[in-house]
Amino acid sequence: MNGGAGDAASTAAVPEPLEWKFAQVFGEPAAGEEVQEVDIISAIEFDKTGNYLATGDRGGRVVLFERTDNRDNGPRRRDLERMDYSISKHPEFRYKTEFQSHEPEFDYLKSLEIEEKINKIRWCQTVNGALFLLSTNDKTIKLWKVQEKKLKKVCNMNIDPSNTMGNGTVGSTSIPISSKPCFENGGCDAKHFGCSINDFQFPSEGFSSLHLPAVVTSHETSLQARCRRIYGHAHDYHINSISNNSDGETFISADDLRINLWNLEISSQSFNIVDVKPTNMEDLTEVITSAEFHPNHCNMLAYSSSKGSIRLVDLRQSALCDNHSKLFEVQEASGSRSFFTEIIASISDVKFAKDGRHILSRDYMTLKLWDINMDSGPVATFQVHEYLRPKLCDLYENDSIFDKFECCLSGDGLRVATGSYSNVFRVFGCSEGSTEAATLEATRNPMRRQAPTPSKPSRSLGLTRVVKRDNSGADTNGNSLDFTTKLLHMACHPTENSLAIAASNSLYMYYA
Repeated sequence: MNGGAGDAASTAAVPEPLEWKFAQVFGEPAAGEEVQEVDIISAIEFDKTGNYLATGDRGGRVVLFERTDNRDNGPRRRDLERMDYSISKHPEFRYKTEFQSHEPEFDYLKSLEIEEKINKIRWCQTVNGALFLLSTNDKTIKLWKVQEKKLKKVCNMNIDPSNTMGNGTVGSTSIPISSKPCFENGGCDAKHFGCSINDFQFPSEGFSSLHLPAVVTSHETSLQARCRRIYGHAHDYHINSISNNSDGETFISADDLRINLWNLEISSQSFNIVDVKPTNMEDLTEVITSAEFHPNHCNMLAYSSSKGSIRLVDLRQSALCDNHSKLFEVQEASGSRSFFTEIIASISDVKFAKDGRHILSRDYMTLKLWDINMDSGPVATFQVHEYLRPKLCDLYENDSIFDKFECCLSGDGLRVATGSYSNVFRVFGCSEGSTEAATLEATRNPMRRQAPTPSKPSRSLGLTRVVKRDNSGADTNGNSLDFTTKLLHMACHPTENSLAIAASNSLYMYYA
């Protein structure tokens, strides 16, 4: 009887599968409209509050979105609660502003063209209502400040537009101040007076009286984005990651062979904390693919490699952290290696859970969830598109096997998500006993399919749970695979069940 009660309690602890719904979309192309290469989204990130969302594209632009549905709804919420109405949380965002973060450059010493594509975006702490964020392309990191500023206007001018004729002579200046023209930011619109500035002549009899122009701050505001600092000339290879530290003062940037530590206030120097470059480049066997700071401990960071391993580093051990404190990797069974084994084992993204206890990694075929206190193997493995395994030769020939998919965890740590091909993305439940495995398509009408029951735990590791999905060579909708429509970039809302998905040049929002 007690056993039955325990089973019921454990069943009740497993969260119910979520029903994901379409919320909104930005930049959806019209039927037949050709998507420009520079408009394709290449980075996406929520801030810590979830009230702001930033995207970067291949054209070097950063676009900011602001949440609107949680404003001024306190009284309405209380009223609805009094009436016992259920409140449906439907996150709504609006376009806020955009700015050109990076421009194409050319390295004359190396004869190398540096494209403007935004690789990563990371939000910094908000200061005095101003938004701060880091953006990077292959070589240069920039710190941006976005702030609303009140417009200033110049009023009480000596020119009367009603009496300005022909060559611009002024007959009288005795009109009231309130009716005199105002110009934003001190500008003068000569066309407003029907003449150009060069045509203006002072009257021979002079002015009867002169007014001193006044600069007045209006109630109108304008968003301004300013580049505060540029962190450059520190990476010989392409930057693949940037990550803010929990101390709010430093951040890291990682390329294929090195990880550098920066102070946000100092752009002239950085400290190299990880260097995997061998003395002889012919001895190079793996490269750094992703790096991220621990969300709570400012002395810890994790970085992944092309060999499928994750290294946990403690900055307190030494200034140069070539020796890791923990190593997380899956040991391949002998005799199971093939030409593609190392390629598909390469980790494209790593993310810490919000509590810092778990690390989520994405390789080409799977998602893996790791417990930082257990380096013997992942606590859960999720098969993302196992049906592609027989097609690895085709994927290699068209270079799709080198696609780098990102992953994300929900704020409560109960679900993980990642993208696939044919505009499909997957959401898995990662709590103990959960069998949730949803497949959705990035459209206005996402089609949800429940995955088969997960297979039995692996014998080699009792704590490992494997969720498989086999679609026999077709995508989740039974259609032929489309390797050109892939969802590489996505982000989870930090506090709610909400997802932002980048599909080519479109930004899709979903909620549950």
